[in-house]
Amino acid sequence: MPERDDSVRLTQVIGEASSSRQRLSIVGSGSKPWLSAPIEGQLLSVAEHTGIIEYRPEELVITARSGTPLREINQLLAQHRQRLPFEPPCFRGLGTLGGAVAAGIAGPARPWCGSVRDAVLGVEMVNGLGERLTFGGQVMKNVAGYDLSRLQVGAMGTLGLLLSVSVRVSPEPQVERTQVLELSADDAVGTMRRWARVSLPITATCYIDGLLHVRLSGAESSVLSGADGVGGKVWDDPLFWATVRDRELALFKTVDPLWRISCPPAALLPATDVALEWGGAQRWWRTSMPEDEVLAYAESVAGVAQRAWSSPVFTTPHMHRLKQAFDPHDVLNSGLVHADAAA
Repeated sequence: MPERDDSVRLTQVIGEASSSRQRLSIVGSGSKPWLSAPIEGQLLSVAEHTGIIEYRPEELVITARSGTPLREINQLLAQHRQRLPFEPPCFRGLGTLGGAVAAGIAGPARPWCGSVRDAVLGVEMVNGLGERLTFGGQVMKNVAGYDLSRLQVGAMGTLGLLLSVSVRVSPEPQVERTQVLELSADDAVGTMRRWARVSLPITATCYIDGLLHVRLSGAESSVLSGADGVGGKVWDDPLFWATVRDRELALFKTVDPLWRISCPPAALLPATDVALEWGGAQRWWRTSMPEDEVLAYAESVAGVAQRAWSSPVFTTPHMHRLKQAFDPHDVLNSGLVHADAAA
């Protein structure tokens, strides 16, 4: 894809919208349509605002425009045996860097390699008044204090349109290997809890359809030793973790509602149709149960439940105050910061 700096136009459109109180709905490549369904306003696309601005392999930092496809970033990093540590979903190859940061969605490595927020070093953005702002930097020492750059992670564009993002990258491991064990769901939870108490080079876990998959990454000696400690058999499907990352498992293609539940890893499991990630802390539950019963289950295990294919709605007074500071006229992605949040 050819590189293009579309920042002048994007800034101008937002400035004019602020003056006329015209609401705008920010969209990238459209890889996550379920996240934008309830947003009001005229579409403002960043799909043509693309390109790598700076890449310093020796400093483990890359800066790119928000519309840059993740696949292009991953290809460039792979040439230097590096990767994005938070493994953002690519969603059929359409995902962009700006979309990954705005949505804040991390992949299978999240508990071991860090979240999207952990990797963001700095951003350039346009707020709801049409002002260009720069936060953070391109090295770790520049992100101390009030880190407004990482505040944009998961904000869904409600605080501003991202123009560019600087993120930390990590070296690819020397060796990567996946083991698989045949277990019941309860035994899988217990097994993952035991693994958490010992030193193992685990970088991903996924339990589904009676099989517990565990990915080991690092030096060859460490991975081989870890495989002996984990047990099971070698899993040789090279696309498995990409399928998990991009939410392409069969569980996600279902008629019944699918719920994402975040909870303590040792929490009791729902009865059936559940997949476990992140050592048991992230659970995907397919069920026809009424919503109030699903929410009651999540509360009973000290967790939080959300429809898997739905946009987040921000309901806290803290988020409402941030929205007022960054976008006082409610121009950008209106409807995601709930009115009740002002209370």
